[in-house]
Amino acid sequence: MQLSPLVHPSEELSKEEISRYSRHLLIPDVGLEGQQRLKNSKVLVIGAGGLGSPTLLYLAAAGVGTLGIIDFDIVDESNLQRQVIHRQEDIGRPKCRSAQDSVKALNPYIQVRIHDERLETKNAIDIISDYDLVIDGTDNFSTRYLVNDACVLAGKPYVWGSIFRFEGQASVFWEDAPGGCGLNYRDLYPEPPPPEMAPSCAEGGVLGILCASIGAIMATEAIKLITGLGNTLLGRLAVYDALDMTFRFIPLRRAPVRTPITRLIDYQAFCGLPRSTADSKPNVPTISALELKEMQESGVAMQLIDVRGIQEWNIVHIEGANHIHKDRMMSEEILSRLNKDELIVLHCKMGIRSRDVLMEMRKRGFTNVKSLDGGILAWIRDVDQTLPSY
Repeated sequence: MQLSPLVHPSEELSKEEISRYSRHLLIPDVGLEGQQRLKNSKVLVIGAGGLGSPTLLYLAAAGVGTLGIIDFDIVDESNLQRQVIHRQEDIGRPKCRSAQDSVKALNPYIQVRIHDERLETKNAIDIISDYDLVIDGTDNFSTRYLVNDACVLAGKPYVWGSIFRFEGQASVFWEDAPGGCGLNYRDLYPEPPPPEMAPSCAEGGVLGILCASIGAIMATEAIKLITGLGNTLLGRLAVYDALDMTFRFIPLRRAPVRTPITRLIDYQAFCGLPRSTADSKPNVPTISALELKEMQESGVAMQLIDVRGIQEWNIVHIEGANHIHKDRMMSEEILSRLNKDELIVLHCKMGIRSRDVLMEMRKRGFTNVKSLDGGILAWIRDVDQTLPSY
């Protein structure tokens, strides 16, 4: 759907900017006025990870005048397989600051605002309201619903993308779009999927170059919205399959039953995720990596079970652990083999999947079960740094 330009043109371009953006200026549909709209625009990119990396670099190169970057994470070596905005020397740095340096090195004529914080209900609307549009490159449903609802309340268009293994999706949502054609993310996903059915890239993996394909689509949609070029993905879902090299475009319609968005809610609870508060911790018995190591050295009898996928197990595993995938853990065949009187320690990559298995086991009468706090990553960090991380 073609829309009117989102941003008014800036007053002028400098001689240096005219030289830099000359290939845009030669395109009749963009021209000087289109480039001035880009210069006058303010775009917030949520997440400087796999999708945020190519999106930020291409928007910076295109001359978007102000780029906001919000990310509270730090650069890890496993990020470098796909997060091309970061470099080897950035490992351990905040992602937003690493991304800022890369963007400024690419284009010194734009402004970069960094938000080194987690996007939450208490700050989302204040941050988003200061930009013309929002690009969401996050990988979890709770943040996507938060971004969507905040954009609806702030009246901002929302460019969304997601990736998993070999497939990517992208669309544009804008509740207040001209002509009454507005849609929001809840028209695509009225309800979130169960947490166990929504693995992140950290759990399921992703083909690194897929980020470039979907990130380029997201950056393209942002430029089209800013300048009023072409037909946007508003009302359509683009689905890309890298293995078959195919694109499908699925029409989107308003959900038949729509709950008006009037305020921000608890999105962790909405998506069926436990709250990360002190009050919830006693309900999930945990053990630290150092405590587990001490118990092993003391000869404490225990059953150490790794509930990750076999591919993760093949990358790295703790010596002495047994591998039983989380889906098999709940079978009667497996549970009947376990000694309920002996301590059982479950672990995964970061402690999320093992916690979920623990809660199910408690329902089946297992009371002497603990989850390794922080998962195998905590073990690598605190106990055995010779093991590879991932």
